[in-house]
Amino acid sequence: MNTFTLISHSDELSLFSRTETVPLISADELTRHTPDSHWLLTDGGSDVLARCSLWWQSVPEFPEQRLGFIGHYAARDLKSSAKLLNHACARLKEQECTMAVGPLDGTTWRRYRFVVERGPELPFFLEPDNPADWPEHFIDAGFNEFASYSSSLNTNLEYVDPRMDSVTERMESTGIKIRHLDPARFDQELDAIFELSLTGFQHNFLYAPISREEFKATYRRVQTYIKPELTLLAEHEGKAAGFLFAIPDMLQVQRGGSIDTVIMKSIAVLPGKTYGGLGNLLMVRTIGNIHKLGYKRAIHALTYDGNSSARNMSAHYAQPIRRYALFSRELI
Repeated sequence: MNTFTLISHSDELSLFSRTETVPLISADELTRHTPDSHWLLTDGGSDVLARCSLWWQSVPEFPEQRLGFIGHYAARDLKSSAKLLNHACARLKEQECTMAVGPLDGTTWRRYRFVVERGPELPFFLEPDNPADWPEHFIDAGFNEFASYSSSLNTNLEYVDPRMDSVTERMESTGIKIRHLDPARFDQELDAIFELSLTGFQHNFLYAPISREEFKATYRRVQTYIKPELTLLAEHEGKAAGFLFAIPDMLQVQRGGSIDTVIMKSIAVLPGKTYGGLGNLLMVRTIGNIHKLGYKRAIHALTYDGNSSARNMSAHYAQPIRRYALFSRELI
């Protein structure tokens, strides 16, 4: 008989068996992400058939809804997933949530979304991935697509948007300066980028801040692979006004090839007319640096399709190669 088990402490995970299909979440990740609850569906013994975490307390506000997040998701098959997701929705409804959203590990800073249209391109570095049937798990349990995202590929690194000359002149006349990341001051650079992110990302879809410590830990994990020329910071009046983070596709090396692709991962700019066009300028400068360093391709990664400005920036340079989706279910 299948059994639901609520994990109250990370030490309890050791009582259950890790499987290839449904690996247990690590005790460290469970502790750091502080879900409001973590559930295992088992075979009545120690074998885990499906798992997920729920968040309902520290979630962003959403018009006319009280959201609950389902994340840390894994399931062996459609039957197990249906039991788990229905159980998760019932628990969120008990907490007066009106809509369940997933997969989302508590905040969009962490893992979220499913790949729903894979395309011919191989996975790239830092890209979320999932078994092909997991989106079907959510759809079968009554979820619908809630938000769409895409990654696009740019193979013409020599193209420069002609509008950027006037943007460059305006930024320079305003006193905005653009420079590379300084690896000798990596910790201080992260502090500046974190402060910028709190403002630059605040209106992003489903955005909720994370702690400075978690933010910096995210970048420290990939510090070895960062090339200073591929991360640009714009500064104005002594503070960060914009940044773009890009990183070589290290998965190409792991597959036994050479690296010819750079992933343009994150971009943020302070709001206001003063900084209009700065995001596009950072993108153009980064693409130029990618070309100068000898790379052949750039991926504009994981763009929210509802963000018209971000979508329009990528459309000037790149073509879609992959689509992702976030799912939701009303709790009635």
